[in-house]
Amino acid sequence: MVAVRGDSGGTGDPAGSEEVADLFRAIGRMIKAARERAGMSQRELGQAVGYNEAQISSIERGRRTPQPDFLVTVDELLGCGGLLALLAEDVERAKARRRVRHPEWFRDYAELEAQAVELCYFANQAVPGLFQTENYARAVFASRQPFFDEETIEQRVTARLARQDLLSKWPPPTVSAIVQESVLRQSFGGRAVQREQLERLVQVSRLRHVEVQVMPTASEDHAGMGGPFTLLEIKGRPRMAYLEVQHVSRLITDPEDVRVLAAKYGSIRGQALTTRDSLRLIEKMLGDL
Repeated sequence: MVAVRGDSGGTGDPAGSEEVADLFRAIGRMIKAARERAGMSQRELGQAVGYNEAQISSIERGRRTPQPDFLVTVDELLGCGGLLALLAEDVERAKARRRVRHPEWFRDYAELEAQAVELCYFANQAVPGLFQTENYARAVFASRQPFFDEETIEQRVTARLARQDLLSKWPPPTVSAIVQESVLRQSFGGRAVQREQLERLVQVSRLRHVEVQVMPTASEDHAGMGGPFTLLEIKGRPRMAYLEVQHVSRLITDPEDVRVLAAKYGSIRGQALTTRDSLRLIEKMLGDL
């Protein structure tokens, strides 16, 4: 069975989403005030809690969900007297009822992705959305043809960042990603955006449940010439695949079609650099910028 949807661009506002957004913005302002009172920069706070500067900035602006364990840690670090820690329960309740503004054609996949115990990405057009920084994601949506208006761009960026919460949930899914080297070398959005995105990839590649591999441009063999795809597995259900190209998406559930893509992923993985060599290459790219 193959589900096919066109890019309808739906941006309806589900009930309760604005209230949750208001809560996250308020918490973000509190974190910013406490950080500035402590005389810390966003980069310094991020280094202290294992986040990067862009993630702290997103949380302070209410664009990224402040995880409960993050609030507890920051509360103690910034001497908030338990105020932020008390909000952790409110955040959990808000997360349970929050529905972000994914376009209609993407919602089925987004719901499945959030339940997945294993995710495998092959990306040869852009960095996988699960790893994108806010600025990189904004550049992706801003470059879209036909053009999105500014409101839609902001809605899509917020929704993309919200998806990334699954990387910090417990237990986290096992995530494997193979990214074409040319994607990483392209100064998409500008050199500053490229640098920030490479730094983000270094960070996620060091997570125990994430493996990032680079498919080198110099490789003489490449089993992924058919384009990007995603494999996902949900506990108790058969493995599925997802394709998205030129604003058309397909959720593939036919066992034979999924088997072929899984075999193809295995071949691409064998042709790509190891995770260790991939990390070294990304760090070298950073050093060359």
